[in-house]
Amino acid sequence: MRIPVEMCNLHIYTESMRSPSPSALARRPEAAATAEDDALIQAMDALLGPLAQLAVAKGMSCAAVEGQLRQAFVRAARDTHPTLLPHRMVSRIATATGLSRREVTRLTQVAAAPPRRRPVAAEVFALWANDAQYRDARGRPRKLPRQGDSPSFETLARSVTRDVHPRSLLDELLRLGLAAHNAAEDSVALVQDAFVPRGDTERMLGFLGNNVGDHLGAAVDNVLGDGRQHFEQAVFADELSLQSIDAMRETIEAQWRAISTSLVPKLKTLIDADHAAGRPQDQRLRVGLFSYSERMPEPASPAPSPDSTVASATDPQPPNPPKGVRS
Repeated sequence: MRIPVEMCNLHIYTESMRSPSPSALARRPEAAATAEDDALIQAMDALLGPLAQLAVAKGMSCAAVEGQLRQAFVRAARDTHPTLLPHRMVSRIATATGLSRREVTRLTQVAAAPPRRRPVAAEVFALWANDAQYRDARGRPRKLPRQGDSPSFETLARSVTRDVHPRSLLDELLRLGLAAHNAAEDSVALVQDAFVPRGDTERMLGFLGNNVGDHLGAAVDNVLGDGRQHFEQAVFADELSLQSIDAMRETIEAQWRAISTSLVPKLKTLIDADHAAGRPQDQRLRVGLFSYSERMPEPASPAPSPDSTVASATDPQPPNPPKGVRS
């Protein structure tokens, strides 16, 4: 069973994405750039800014990031032509990406990234926090005996996997500060309401790549397709105070608890039904919710004309972004 709950974005993602190549944009003169080209450049700027911030904060050089980007371009171009004969693949990738044939050959020989590790501790946490048999009458995760008949932590852990000993899974939850063990009672309880392992930078970076990667994959698939490949919606509002942001955060957290409480049992039922029916279980799904807030930028002031410090009604004015709530 695979029901990891992590830090999330409101989207539904199944999988498949293709990277657009900027080589055509680079070859065209600026005057010939279309509105779509401008929109693509602005989108790339919005995406690359946070990545650059992360790389600088973690001491990752521009050259290292560029190397990763080159590999990503090669993989995307190769995925676009999966049935192409090997002796033609290098030329096709070089044409699509703008990289030299020698560089493409080198990059195609680089070892593939290791497969994603199954987040078993996250699955245990998700089931404990959301499945009805492990929640009390108020809907909160129960305090469980560490061993014994269901409901116990032992039976919970074994319902997720038999490849990892329940004690090892408990130790991991304790290490991450997500659960507490009462030695006198030999019982365990969740002490966090979200799987956000504080102090574990490696795991947090894994969440960042997985969650944001899937969200971006959903958005790219929709842009390159008909817009209906994946569910991806958002609500945006400005002109809020810090107090209003805090109030909305409480609402968002309550909404997420309601969503996860509904989804996790449903997913478990579907996984069990697929297994019982012998259907191929080769699909993955990520559903999430995210919120982001920051200080609004200061409105731009129109530049004064050379002859006057007061702009006339006919002077062009910089457009101000629309205010209010919108989706």
